[in-house]
Amino acid sequence: MDISRVEVNRVSDLVGRIALAAMFATAAINQTLGVVALFADYGEPRFLDLATRLASIAYVVLVASLTIVRLKPIRNAEGFEPRLSALAGTFLSIALVAALPLADIGTGLRVTALILMAAGWILSACVLLSLGRAFSVMAQARRLVTTGPYAIVRHPLYLCEEVMVLGVALMHLSIVAVLIVAAHWMFQLRRMTNEEKVLGAAFPECAAYAARTPKIIPRLFRA
Repeated sequence: MDISRVEVNRVSDLVGRIALAAMFATAAINQTLGVVALFADYGEPRFLDLATRLASIAYVVLVASLTIVRLKPIRNAEGFEPRLSALAGTFLSIALVAALPLADIGTGLRVTALILMAAGWILSACVLLSLGRAFSVMAQARRLVTTGPYAIVRHPLYLCEEVMVLGVALMHLSIVAVLIVAAHWMFQLRRMTNEEKVLGAAFPECAAYAARTPKIIPRLFRA
């Protein structure tokens, strides 16, 4: 690899860090304003609403922090499709909130949705802590993590995030919401495939790890 290409990759990685950190920081600020609104509108904030927003703030702050301090990539996926899938998988769920109105689903389903969202945020944050500086949005190889949640399934972060997405979809329940979730999951599956290709090319031991570890469904539930 010549010096000019190394420099381009270095600058590209730096720009990507700044852009992603800024986007997630903005999301954290918006969620914080939502918490403030809960106090302003209701006096005594509803517990599940507050817990869900606080969990989401913790998650996006963690993502923004790891984006800044993450390791430099050893290998990147080539081509346009891996980048499209990564961006769509990361941000398509935002369309559920930005483009669709809240649905009148009743108290029971609303409580269920909030529990799913809070659980998804909290579990995702736990997985991120295990992933640490190997975190990446694009299909890149930084470090092969095989311990903690990654000893149970190969893609625990996507699994936990999907729990949160299901809760959001339930809050905005409609045919359009179901279609967005289906499209989101298709892009997530492509991300998994792209990431495994990059990791397999960068780390020879990845093949043995993939052979002994389920992709997204733990062995307990597979049985």
